[in-house]
Amino acid sequence: MAIEVRIPTILRTYTDGAKAVEGNGDTLADLFADLESRHTGIRERLIDSANGDQLRRFVNVYLNDEDVRFLDGISTKLSDGDNVTILPAVAGGMR
Repeated sequence: MAIEVRIPTILRTYTDGAKAVEGNGDTLADLFADLESRHTGIRERLIDSANGDQLRRFVNVYLNDEDVRFLDGISTKLSDGDNVTILPAVAGGMR
């Protein structure tokens, strides 16, 4: 099962600069474990192990344009051909 994962600029150091990578898994948790096996360190940037292996607070993940927080979070089921987009929240600016 092939799933396209779009990687934000800030995490591309883990994917050798690739904007998108392919992964496999029945759930989002499985997909992140698969990505970790080939892109060491990326899972830690996405998952908060101190908070019960949930998505980090400032990381947004979309499955086919649906926010996974409104689906089943890290347990969201995946299908062949799905697209997963990782978007870290950005804040700040000048007053």
